[in-house]
Parts: sequence; structure tokens; C-alpha cells
Amino acid sequence: MVQHLLHQLKYNNQPEIGERLGQVYGRELSVVALNREFDLIVPVPLHRTRLRHRGYNQSAQFAKGLSAALNIAWDESVSIRTQGAATQTRKSKAERWENVKDVFSIKPRSPLADKRVLLVDDVITTGATLEACGQHLIAGGCASVSIACIAEAQ
Repeated sequence: MVQHLLHQLKYNNQPEIGERLGQVYGRELSVVALNREFDLIVPVPLHRTRLRHRGYNQSAQFAKGLSAALNIAWDESVSIRTQGAATQTRKSKAERWENVKDVFSIKPRSPLADKRVLLVDDVITTGATLEACGQHLIAGGCASVSIACIAEAQ
């Protein structure tokens, strides 16, 4: 079921699925009081060519839903994907890391100073994308980075 929802979200122009999943996930985090652990939600960015092709960032839709449920600000402009990267599908963990290690940067004057950031993505496979993006957030001055994803690939 989750795989079907993710395919609809990413490939069949249904961004509302990401927002709804974020709302559900956010309510679950609130139940265990994790809504007080973060100051800012940041989605993993898409490169502008992929964003133009898809029309939206599925991780940003997830962040939007989380934001509504947790009552925490979200900002999709903080982290920037500076380069397109080849698809991660069928790459080893080492290849995935090499593919994304230098593709993120932080927008100048981003509101990161001392913020506890919740970095969100749709799917975690090896963690290479989240690690690369998270390292840039830490270098940008945030206090901490935690992650949330809709699903983990097997």
C-alpha cells in the first residue's frame, strides 16, 4: 500500500498524498510529544530541472503536512540542490554517497542558526541523500538535525 501511495505521489501528479501522509505522521509524532523537539522542518530539495518536470517536490509536500500537524514552520528554500544527480536506483551505498556528496548547499542567510531541524524525505534507502543534505545543514549552523521519512526501501 505504501509503495502504491509513493508511486502516486512521485509519478502520477498527486501531491496531496504527500501532504496527507505528513499530517498523519505529524499527529503520531505529537502523541509522543516530539512536536516540541524541532524548530524548523526542511525537505530534501529537488534539482530545479526535476522540480520543473514534476511540478512539485514530494518531500516538500510531506513537510507541509508535518508542519500543519506539528505547528512547526517549514522552509523548502533553506537547502538547495545545486546539481542534478543520476538516479540512485540500482546503485550501491558507496555509489549513492558519491552521487550526492556535493550536490547540496545552503541558501545564504538561511534561518538555520541554532535551529533544531527536522530533515524530511519521501524514502530512505541507504541514507546517503539525507546524510549529504544533513551535513550541509549542520555546516550552515543549525543546532541539530533529525530525520523523518515516509518509508524505508528494502
